[in-house]
Amino acid sequence: MPKRGKRKADFQGVHALLVFPFAEDFHLLLDLMRRFSAAVRYAYNRLLEGKPREELKRQESPLCAFFGLNTRYADDAILKAQALLDSARELGEDPRKVVFGGRKLFETLKRGHLSGKPLKEVKREWREKRQGTLYSRGDKTKGGNLNLRLEAEDGALWLRVNLGNGSYAWALVKTSHPNLSALVERVHASLPYNVELSLKEGKVHATFTWEEEPTPLAATKENGVLALDVNSDPYHLALALVSPDGNLRRHLTLSLEEVVDRAEKRGAKELLLWKMAHQVVALALEEGVAIATERLRYLRKSRRGDGSGRAFRRKQHRFAYASLLRKVHSLARKRGVQVVEVNPQDTSTIGMLKYAPQLSLSKDVAAAYVIGRRALGFKEKLPKGYQKLLGDGAFLVQAWDFYRARAEELRTQKRNERDRSRRNRLSRELKKAQGALSLLSSPLGSPGSQDGFTEGRKRPGANAWRVLRVGTFLPLLGREVPRDLSPLKVFLHRGAWEGWRGCLGPPPGGGPKCANVHFG
Repeated sequence: MPKRGKRKADFQGVHALLVFPFAEDFHLLLDLMRRFSAAVRYAYNRLLEGKPREELKRQESPLCAFFGLNTRYADDAILKAQALLDSARELGEDPRKVVFGGRKLFETLKRGHLSGKPLKEVKREWREKRQGTLYSRGDKTKGGNLNLRLEAEDGALWLRVNLGNGSYAWALVKTSHPNLSALVERVHASLPYNVELSLKEGKVHATFTWEEEPTPLAATKENGVLALDVNSDPYHLALALVSPDGNLRRHLTLSLEEVVDRAEKRGAKELLLWKMAHQVVALALEEGVAIATERLRYLRKSRRGDGSGRAFRRKQHRFAYASLLRKVHSLARKRGVQVVEVNPQDTSTIGMLKYAPQLSLSKDVAAAYVIGRRALGFKEKLPKGYQKLLGDGAFLVQAWDFYRARAEELRTQKRNERDRSRRNRLSRELKKAQGALSLLSSPLGSPGSQDGFTEGRKRPGANAWRVLRVGTFLPLLGREVPRDLSPLKVFLHRGAWEGWRGCLGPPPGGGPKCANVHFG
């Protein structure tokens, strides 16, 4: 059995508002936040120049001498600057063009089109974001946090702020966060916690974070997995319970329409998403299995004028895919349920082509089934019927002719179209048709590979699953994403292209001259 890697610690946090009994303490803290924020900017520029962290945090360095910070504050300022630098590089942005305070606010002020109260509000927000930050890491050897220390006295929680010159400012921590009791326990046990202060609308807010050791696993993939796939149309969660041998034990769907359409406010929507996450984790615990999901990824959001359509954009923007998966992952870790994330590549395509017709499943449950099998280490082989279909030159020629005729038709429509939004829609459809032609023109890779490349000395080729998708869905079934996938059984089991090839005209619902083709 392969050795398991160490589980990641779980981060917990508490958000609170700071209340200052003495106005002088409030102003002293604001001055410290201003100096710390300036130190972060200074450290960022020195890191860009290649200065080492050890040199910057010395007692005689400008971070301490010029900004009036102790060495621990100076080191925390360097860490904040390094995090910003790493983030810019990971996002592919130019680190030299980072704007402290926010580029959007900077551009708004730069335009100079505001005056009066709106201008004052933007300037206030700009100053707060640029000058209103203070951060201090926790330290186990210092009994919690040396610079920003919590003290529990007479049933109240106080924050003692080290001003760096031998004096302190005090603030009352005001919060009703559900993790407050856990934070108080850490204070009494002298366990470390990180503190970050931020200035918003003239008030100081505090965020306390810490690491907790993960809960011992009570449900692992040795017993199987509960795979889930979130879908936007209809808006629901597809679940597939997969046994260790890769077989489908049971499946079900949970509607998410109530979460979006009946939740009037964001808070109510979040509550319903948490309720759904509890249902998923409870089912995994009941079966004693791990939870398998696709690896979180960025989902592109369409915009007005790109030709996607108002109804489609509405479905996209209500889609809480990442939010729901984050909640499931967080809750599973707390309950001791193993979470397995898999590569999302082609899970829907394989599910629709292979398991939806074979097991009479919906396309969404079939995709969840593929996720579960992939989490257990199974690879999807191309059925013999599909191999025979891909080896038939007439099938590939038929599909290629279809997309060539479609591309010519779209080019003509685009030339004659004057509406910008419709032209954008036609451009998107034309790009899809050209991509299909490119797939159909490329030599095939190994049928079982997820990345579409052959092994050994053979040259790279197109992914066989994707070639099947473009060759069957739109030309033969009449839709890019068909609801009824049962006609694929003929190809799946026998590769019976001869039946289609014998027809005089295009197959039902498809063909290059078909007029009732639906894109969506």
